[in-house]
Amino acid sequence: MLIMTTFAQNFKSLIFEKDIMKKVLETLKTATLLFVLCFSLQGFASSDEDQNLSVDTKEEVDAYIQHHIKDAHDFHLFSYTSNGERKHVGFPLPVIVWSSNGLATFMSSAFHHDDDGEVVVERNGSSFVKLHSKIYELEAGASQVEFDETNHATNAHKVLDFSITKSVMGILLVGLFMLIVFSSLARQYSKKKVPTGFGRVLEPLVLYVRDEIALPNIGEKKYRKFTGYLLTVFFFIWILNLLGLTPFGFNVTGQLAVTAALAIFTLIIYTVSGNKDYWMHILWMPGVPILIRPVLAVIELAGAFIIKPFSLLVRLFANISAGHIVVMSLIAIMFTLKKSLGVVGATGLSLVLSFFITLIEVLVAFLQAYIFTMLSALFIGMAVAEHDHEHEHDAEGHELPDAEDVRGDFI
Repeated sequence: MLIMTTFAQNFKSLIFEKDIMKKVLETLKTATLLFVLCFSLQGFASSDEDQNLSVDTKEEVDAYIQHHIKDAHDFHLFSYTSNGERKHVGFPLPVIVWSSNGLATFMSSAFHHDDDGEVVVERNGSSFVKLHSKIYELEAGASQVEFDETNHATNAHKVLDFSITKSVMGILLVGLFMLIVFSSLARQYSKKKVPTGFGRVLEPLVLYVRDEIALPNIGEKKYRKFTGYLLTVFFFIWILNLLGLTPFGFNVTGQLAVTAALAIFTLIIYTVSGNKDYWMHILWMPGVPILIRPVLAVIELAGAFIIKPFSLLVRLFANISAGHIVVMSLIAIMFTLKKSLGVVGATGLSLVLSFFITLIEVLVAFLQAYIFTMLSALFIGMAVAEHDHEHEHDAEGHELPDAEDVRGDFI
């Protein structure tokens, strides 16, 4: 009877595992199809957003790539030509600017996809033009923008821009998505020990950030206080990085302002949370000659307030921007080499190279989120490390170094 019961349990477990594997395979197939679809759309959406009908020359490709990695005031999906006229598919976003006459609001469709300063929009007594993805206000009496020999506007100035741009929209969408998903996961934990559905995918990632990033770097006593921030930063950067690989054109983590804001959040947290030992080692480092301490204090302050945040923001910004530029450059092979390789050869080479680089970019998307979170946890751990605490002892009574000592040695 015991053997039969054991066999039934094992058989049931085997069937359950097969069902799980079947669901995983179906998910992978669906993800692969979506990826291929997105990839083909990305190649299709690589049409020029300007009034030109094609992107053929190296200069046009370079201009398009630079345009692609910038932020935008409208959500552009793709363009096509109908009866010799360029059509743009997408939807406008709110433009909110502070001009010399106060607040002015309108939809980005008022510019009619113009980015060369030719279309003038008049609101609240001010005239606005959009030039290189930036909004300018014309001087009083000016009817059109004028340029100098370096193509800079001479009779217009930039305004204070609070617009809901494409990057801002991406941030809001990802924030809403995270709020819904993790609220659902929290509700599941309040009712049962093991989450179901999409929660089973999130749980190992949450545990990984907690057990492999927060706990080892911050310490068992204080890691819970900062785990929420580290989880938010990790999933926020990771999802935005993945979103940037889709043909929708999101390049949120490739915007310097976004990565700078994330780095400043980490700076504020470890600066406010730093204990007495942390500031003592920065301002008046023990164990070194007194004459050297002021010099070391300047170096340590520069490291804490400039070098650490700068390393966080530049690493994320540079890697994500470089990835987008490489992928777009490989896609452009189908245009730039079609004369030498032919349409089929150039397109095939472009698709193969872009496909493999995009796979690498999927790994980079996770890696950059991991590195930013790991360094943030390390900086916070250095700030809250306790130098005077109880140690375990060996058989001879000597103190054994622990994680707190390791974190303290970083200071």
